[in-house]
Amino acid sequence: MISSILLAAAATVPATPAWNPTVAIIISISSLVVLLLSTRIEQPLVGPKLPILPVSIPTFVAAMAFGHIIGIGIVLGLTNIGRL
Repeated sequence: MISSILLAAAATVPATPAWNPTVAIIISISSLVVLLLSTRIEQPLVGPKLPILPVSIPTFVAAMAFGHIIGIGIVLGLTNIGRL
């Protein structure tokens, strides 16, 4: 029973690109854009501060995680329309 469910799910998985420098650039740029946008939140300095950036460590980690999610969405979207 479980193997048939897994086989059904495997048939619907879209093609994903292999890692290449273009994918890395897209994810890096999206992470940096989200980091820049995170300085506009109401209280970006709650918690331990980073020595160089004007954000706290929790804000930095959250921005990087959300930037990766956005970047993966961009990569999958570009792959789906055939641009990547």
